[in-house]
Amino acid sequence: MSRKPYPTDVSDEEWGFVAASLTLMSEDAPQREHSLREVFNGCDTLREAEEHGD
Repeated sequence: MSRKPYPTDVSDEEWGFVAASLTLMSEDAPQREHSLREVFNGCDTLREAEEHGD
């Protein structure tokens, strides 16, 4: 990861749990513009905000 992690980012343990289900193509596939983990972190942050009514 090339940025400072946010407190809301998924942990390595959480990422390890979901990565196998989400990686249908390799992380370095030419179609990928963004890291799948970064996309997942964003989705998880939105989910948490919705859950807390932010």
